[in-house]
Amino acid sequence: MPTKIEKDAVSGTMTTGHEWDGVKELNTPLPSWWVYTFYATIAWAAVIMLLYPSVPALSGYWKGLIGYSAREEVMQDMATARQARAATFQRIETASLADIRRNPELFTVALAGGKAAFGENCAACHGAGGQGAKGGFPSLADDTWLWGGSLSDIQQTIQYGIRNTHAESRQSAMPKFGIDGVLTNAQISDVAEFVLSLSRRSTDAASATRGAAVFAENCVSCHQENGTGNRELGAPNLTTGIWLYGGDKASIMETVRASRSGNMPAWVELDPMTIKMLAVYVHALGGGE
Repeated sequence: MPTKIEKDAVSGTMTTGHEWDGVKELNTPLPSWWVYTFYATIAWAAVIMLLYPSVPALSGYWKGLIGYSAREEVMQDMATARQARAATFQRIETASLADIRRNPELFTVALAGGKAAFGENCAACHGAGGQGAKGGFPSLADDTWLWGGSLSDIQQTIQYGIRNTHAESRQSAMPKFGIDGVLTNAQISDVAEFVLSLSRRSTDAASATRGAAVFAENCVSCHQENGTGNRELGAPNLTTGIWLYGGDKASIMETVRASRSGNMPAWVELDPMTIKMLAVYVHALGGGE
């Protein structure tokens, strides 16, 4: 349809000459201030593209006239932050564990560093919050410890581990009373019943009484007469109701029959400061002594 420019009878505004189904388009241009602002933003964008990295190319990208790099800025900020923390880290490296625990500034930094290191190295076995897991991964958030829960005890365990090949590793071995034929199945059942009685869960008093004699003859050298264990040997306290491999009778019988030999690697590849921060963090999880 040919265009026809005319004045709209209703609004008094000239039309563009375009018409669709009887609807005519009015020629109402944008305000001058808006148009000039739009042109200014285009010009500003062109300036920014020239000054800063912008247009990609086959062999790289336009790096800008002023040579700005966000990556370099971040790297500089990180270097500044590392330099600011260097003095604190040096103090942590030279301070004793007790001094770190008493100093609020060092303690805060050690907690943060220890938490990060724990997530990277320990959480896979002990859980993100140190809650542990059935099957030989002890909880680090309670107050029950196999080898002691002081800062130095925890540091020793982290650094050298348990039952591994490192010369300084903590070592202990429970006899395989059933496999080695030291105890009969009946005796194992009775001693398991006695162990249950130590946490008041026995249901067979006669069996527990017989088991007490078996326990006294075979187990007290490690677990003590009252079953409270021996941290020097890593012998667990049997009165707490806390179990690594299950505390039902069948699980206890299997432990007596075949023993358990869970191990923890030595983390000697970690630097001493990281081990210190890990020890402080684990100690602070809730069960440190």
